Amino acid sequence: MKKASTTTNSDRRLKISEGTKRTYRKRDRALDKDPDAPQMPPSYWAGASIGKYYRPLKTQISLRIDNEVLDWLKSKGEGHLSRINEILRERMAAER
Repeated sequence: MKKASTTTNSDRRLKISEGTKRTYRKRDRALDKDPDAPQMPPSYWAGASIGKYYRPLKTQISLRIDNEVLDWLKSKGEGHLSRINEILRERMAAER
């Protein structure tokens, strides 16, 4: 059975009705007046850092390690696979 093509047309634009546009404008005006959603001045963002909580891409691999090493990692509690990554990342940073 042949699957249907799932390509997209990037030239196709989403058409928004005038009623929807009015609703969006009304919502935007309400947000501008809402005291619980104030506009932040540029000074608020002066100390902000970009990418502080960046999550690097990860690749799934197969890794063989000694049983003794695996037992030690598991003895530290849950997250022994994440701990391998932490140990390697610390070593990488130390060698840079």
